[in-house]
Amino acid sequence: MQITVIGAGSMGHGIAQVSAMAGHDVRLNDVDEDRIESGIESIAENLGGGVERGKVTEEERDAALDRIEAGPDLADAVSDADLVVEAVPEDMDLKKNVFTDVEAAAPEDAIIGSNTSSLSVTELASALDHPERAVGLHFFNPPHIMDLVEVVIAEQTSAAVEDTAIEYVEGLDKEAVVVRDSAGFASSRLGVALGLEAIRMVESGVASVEDIDTAMEEGYSHPMGPLKLTDLVGLDVRLDIAEYLREELGERFRPPQTLRKKVRAGNLGKKSGEGFYVWEDGEAVRPADEPPEN
Repeated sequence: MQITVIGAGSMGHGIAQVSAMAGHDVRLNDVDEDRIESGIESIAENLGGGVERGKVTEEERDAALDRIEAGPDLADAVSDADLVVEAVPEDMDLKKNVFTDVEAAAPEDAIIGSNTSSLSVTELASALDHPERAVGLHFFNPPHIMDLVEVVIAEQTSAAVEDTAIEYVEGLDKEAVVVRDSAGFASSRLGVALGLEAIRMVESGVASVEDIDTAMEEGYSHPMGPLKLTDLVGLDVRLDIAEYLREELGERFRPPQTLRKKVRAGNLGKKSGEGFYVWEDGEAVRPADEPPEN
């Protein structure tokens, strides 16, 4: 298929990468040309790392890179798309605007997907003249590593679109989990609940940041503890999702004050260099409440 990805940030360029690796022709679009350049560089670095680890051949790397085009013109990017996946920030109005802009320029039979992790795909679809073409495609970060994709079925999604979305995900060699549109879907709703409770445990002195994460990693075989995962997702992103879930599902999703304070201070996690951990060169080096070693 001809795949267009709108948004060249960490999720967008990752979706572009896995789509190209699966043999699809890809157009990566973003209004920020610097972000496009950074996204393409990240794809090349990821594939280069795959070659070094023996997971990707040089021929596969080169072929994938050759399948990816990039540019800032949205109308041009979607002009012959079979599937468009928006991966812009988690803002309902922004995503609706992207949906309407895509519908105005894309072929009539193009599927319009959203990588939203929690927003209502049914509401997003309502912005379209043909809402039956909308579907949620919730990839996990980083898309080239994580095997799960939630296929979110809006109230308006047609059976044909659902089938094609599942086929696309499975063609990426990923596991498709089909969920009906509901606040937080399955993964975000459970993941945010765990992350918020972990933050409350830190607030009340139950255990340290590192020990809470270790408890979930060693006791429940989670690949990453909930606080380190919050840093990876972004504390601002987690706060926005929690506020949305609170509106939709009730006070059990009220964000802890610690989360609000860190976001106000600009401590957003890995992307800012500090959240619940201090991050250096992309790695968590110590909990943020511990002094550096001399």
